[in-house]
Amino acid sequence: MTNEAPTCPDCSQDLKFGGFVLLRREDDDQRTCRSLWKCPGKQHMWWHWADRPDEPLEVCPVPHLFR
Repeated sequence: MTNEAPTCPDCSQDLKFGGFVLLRREDDDQRTCRSLWKCPGKQHMWWHWADRPDEPLEVCPVPHLFR
């Protein structure tokens, strides 16, 4: 697991950690967390499975819930 903040795929800024969101993952039916990441200006919001940090970031489909 890396300790460095990821970079925004859209604007190349370093992202800020925004917390964890507990969800049920469809592919293995496990309850696990997603790590939430935001651009400093909050124009972009991304997430990925916390236990799979090497997978690419995905656009957060519900950013209005975390602002």
